[in-house]
Amino acid sequence: MKQSAVIGAGTMGNGIAHVFAQFGWSVTLIDVSQQALDKARTTIQANLDRQAKKGAIPSDAAPQILGRIQTSTALEAAAAAQVVVEAATENPTLKFSIFESLDRICAGDVILASNTSSISITEIAARTRRPEAVIGMHFMNPVPVMQLVEVIRGHATSDATAARVIEMSKELGKTPVEVQDFPGFVANRILMPMINEAIYTVMEGVASIESVDTVMKLGMAHPMGPLALADFIGLDVCLAILEVMHKGLGDPKYRPCPLLRRMVAAGHLGKKSGKGFYSY
Repeated sequence: MKQSAVIGAGTMGNGIAHVFAQFGWSVTLIDVSQQALDKARTTIQANLDRQAKKGAIPSDAAPQILGRIQTSTALEAAAAAQVVVEAATENPTLKFSIFESLDRICAGDVILASNTSSISITEIAARTRRPEAVIGMHFMNPVPVMQLVEVIRGHATSDATAARVIEMSKELGKTPVEVQDFPGFVANRILMPMINEAIYTVMEGVASIESVDTVMKLGMAHPMGPLALADFIGLDVCLAILEVMHKGLGDPKYRPCPLLRRMVAAGHLGKKSGKGFYSY
């Protein structure tokens, strides 16, 4: 059986583990927190039940899929994997440390992928002795539902690594799109300035939160308004991505809105904290 490891049991990590297991891979889901791992299994179970009810998977498939997912609090549990996908918090120092450790733990031919939404794959790869085998696999949230995977080549990523990851993404039922290693890649380079501008329009009193979201939903056919989407992503995550883009591209158009900074400082992070632009 094909063996994978996913580092980080949060929203993205549990979704990535779910998809690998759904498509026949054995998965080791790793997190420093046992509580996060237990919560991840509960979430995956609920999402599998939902898929079964909708007919997206056979009605008896959920127990087999869940049975392919093992959990561990030790990074060493990634040693048997053929591919590792890191989905830890969007923090460069943390990611660099994880990749240094994975490079030590995993066999030399193992692909090390990051689900980062904005941090340089080249910088992550430089922390390893296998930069040619390091790549970005940026899944979209919610992972079991969303089709896109941004496949991000670092400066040293080999053609063979990129080809394997593109093929693997297709095997996972996804549509891979190859992009180059620039801050924000494609998805967030376009999305985050829109969210940031929406926050500016609220801060400047141009329109209410509900009005801004209604304009984008009804006027631009977006399924969700940018402020509701920001709450869903996490305002702290939006801020972190904008800061990476502002620093990496050096353009003032990526400067995070002061209202966004203030809300994050207040702990109003969106859905996960119970309050952001909306209350949950």
